Amino acid sequence: MATVSIKPSQGEADVQVTFDDQQKINTFANKNAKLVELKEEIEAKQKELQNLEDASDDLLMVDDESAPIPYRIGEVFISMSLEATQEKLEEGKTQIQQQIADLNAQADEIKGVLGKLKVELYAKFSNNINLEMDEE
Repeated sequence: MATVSIKPSQGEADVQVTFDDQQKINTFANKNAKLVELKEEIEAKQKELQNLEDASDDLLMVDDESAPIPYRIGEVFISMSLEATQEKLEEGKTQIQQQIADLNAQADEIKGVLGKLKVELYAKFSNNINLEMDEE
């Protein structure tokens, strides 16, 4: 998460923080927190997509095509035919890919807002404000 701190430098005049400046700083912090949440959600969706792809690959190795395949829906497993299971997996992968695309679009939108706010805040506060991500 990015830290937002204002510190007076040696030899520079104090910069007054107006209500508008504070609103911009708060907006930056909120948008940055949302961006971190979106990145975590994207990672989770990508893991879920990888699991579905792995399951789809495992179905290719099934010897007995007439044997029922257990498929998890919520917390319950139901038995489905091989074809129906493959169709469900493909539907699931398509849905998750769409969700990932939507999340990436939201993240890009937030990055644009953060970029504009950084420019405005650095223009006013120069080196007196830190808007960079913390390294963890």
